[in-house]
Order: sequence, then C-alpha cells, then structure tokens
Amino acid sequence: MTSTRAQGVAEVLWELKRASMIGAYTTVARRAGFSAGSKGRAMLTCLKTVRRDWPHLEWWRAVPDDGKVERNSDHATLLIEGGYDITDDEADEEKSVVTDFEEQIMNWDEEEEGAGEEAESAAKKA
Repeated sequence: MTSTRAQGVAEVLWELKRASMIGAYTTVARRAGFSAGSKGRAMLTCLKTVRRDWPHLEWWRAVPDDGKVERNSDHATLLIEGGYDITDDEADEEKSVVTDFEEQIMNWDEEEEGAGEEAESAAKKA
C-alpha cells in the first residue's frame, strides 16, 4: 500500500511537470504536507515509493535543497535529459550541481501571491 506522503509527493511532482520546473526536497515535502526529514531522508523514502508505484512520474524533478546530485547518477542524467544544465561541483568530486538552481526551482509562494493578486484585481473590476 502506498503511503499518504508518497501520494502527496506524486501530486507535487505532477505540478512540477506541468510547470516545467524542479523542486527542492524541503519545499516539495512541505507542499505535500510533511517534513523532508534530516538530510531529506523522508523525501528519499517517498521518491523510492514514487519510482516504484508511479514510474511514469518525473521523480527526478525533486532535488536536494542545495541543488547537488550524485555525479553520473540516474538523477543527474534525467535532469540533463529534462533540459537542465548540470556542472561538476568543484568542492565535492562526487557531486554535480544544477546550474542556476535558484532560478530553476518552483516557488509556490510567488505563484499563490500572483493568484491572490489576480483574484483581488478581478474583484475590484466586478
């Protein structure tokens, strides 16, 4: 049986796919209604479940909060195939980092603020 957390993460991954964005573990977990856990461990568990139960979902859109993934991993390869640039992390020879990470991640706070402003503007016109 799939966990409620994994179902929530699956829904957030679908949002990320529709927006053509990636999401940081902490933000994705919060959006799904839980804490990512120490070093993203709860998110990693959910992503394993997502990969198993919903292989069509783009699990790779969820990335560690620092934007770093294991060098030459499936995660790095799928991010590149998805159109994201990745460079080797000079400080850590085992990691690669998403280029312009801050500009690539989904920020739901901005999206929700924009939706609120649109609703407010429509209400004023009515």
